[in-house]
Amino acid sequence: RSTLSRNTVGEYVKPFTPEKAKDIIMSLQQPAVFHNMVSDWPSRHWTAEHLSEVLQHKRIRFRMGVKSADTVPQFETMCSYVDATLEEFLTWNCDQSNSFGPFRDYDHSKFWAYADYKYFVNLFEDNSDVFQDVLWSDFGFPGRNGQESTLWIGSLGAHTPCHLDTYGCNLVFQVQGRKRWHLFPPEDTPCLYPTRIPYEESSVFSKVNVVNPDLKRFPWFRKARRHSVTLSPRQVLFVPRHWWHYVESIDPVTVSINSWIELEEDHLARVEEAITRTLVCALKTSEDPHNSRAWLNPTEVEATSHAVNCSYLSGAISAFFSHSRTPKAGEDDVLEANGGSVEKEGSHVDQTRSRSQGPGAGRRAAASGFGPDLCPVLPAPEEPPAHRGGVFENDSKELADKDEKHFAKSCCPQRPQMMSEDGNATGGQAAAGSAPGLSQALISTDDLLDCLVNPQVIRMVAQLLIQGKSL
Repeated sequence: RSTLSRNTVGEYVKPFTPEKAKDIIMSLQQPAVFHNMVSDWPSRHWTAEHLSEVLQHKRIRFRMGVKSADTVPQFETMCSYVDATLEEFLTWNCDQSNSFGPFRDYDHSKFWAYADYKYFVNLFEDNSDVFQDVLWSDFGFPGRNGQESTLWIGSLGAHTPCHLDTYGCNLVFQVQGRKRWHLFPPEDTPCLYPTRIPYEESSVFSKVNVVNPDLKRFPWFRKARRHSVTLSPRQVLFVPRHWWHYVESIDPVTVSINSWIELEEDHLARVEEAITRTLVCALKTSEDPHNSRAWLNPTEVEATSHAVNCSYLSGAISAFFSHSRTPKAGEDDVLEANGGSVEKEGSHVDQTRSRSQGPGAGRRAAASGFGPDLCPVLPAPEEPPAHRGGVFENDSKELADKDEKHFAKSCCPQRPQMMSEDGNATGGQAAAGSAPGLSQALISTDDLLDCLVNPQVIRMVAQLLIQGKSL
């Protein structure tokens, strides 16, 4: 039974005060759904039809994806784009026989459309009054409203590839239609085969299509602990820091509003992101200076120069130390963010462990308030071992411990070969084709980057940089 009730003057009393809601968000390490917290938000009426009237003839960029059962993720670099009004989108989506207009080349039965990452400050630049329709202050963040929010409008099948956000945690308000969320904990990162290609600051993508995985190519995914939830209108999903997520629209039209909440750990994350940008841009622009669209996500404006990236990295490290009271405190921040040491990244984490280790942290986590108004997102039922193939029956900590060997094997499937003076490989029996089932091993730039900018490697590099600058 819901705890939503009326007070003496007939106003609805929400199940959590702003202070309690924030306490939950800042301590809970498991995804959860808030109920009965947005019943009075004006934005609860923001259907696509309503927004088409508010935005009138404003053109929005839609990402067009193919409805398919492919095992390869449909990254944004693989999609096409259409600039259209919401009215044109609704006509195409509802009529399904639209033979003119910007969607004329896209058969509704074969394509989906997604207006994603639409920041309010850009979308409603001529109507900033709508910012007040979103009341994140109810979750304990005074002054946070639509100005710090993003709008998402999609058709059936529209989705984002599985990824994790390197900054902050996430609050998502479902306005219209339903979305299916597939979430995986940070400890399962090795099982998700992380990659930074396509590159987007703050997003680490998975090579796995988590709704149709290629288990022969990505066998470790069998051990990933999927958490699933269908988010319905007027519900708010909390996504903790570094949780992987794949999100799909399962109704004809969906509208969502989200806001990323800043965290203390973001100061270190910005150093890690600056290192990643520097390495990715340096190697990819050297490989092909004139084709950045092939590897740079459309959300990124351009491939920045090495000088700019180094300047950005220096600024991130300076900001990290400015936030820390002393250089020594900065080192402690690195270690604490890594769970005490780099090796602990793969250890199994208590789902309700508080992010803060200070006094009362455990009490706050224990009093998280699960019940009818706050429901945890639970692990999906496991498939029988026969369906998993019985491979990698170790626990997640063992998977993480073997992560370095896994990446070394994928990048270096054979023993090293000596190079002759003319640059050709030598070594007789060490040749690529000598082993059964092995073809010539050609290491691509992306193969190298998967190792260099793997989250664990970048974390170690950031730690070394910070420690070096603190001497």
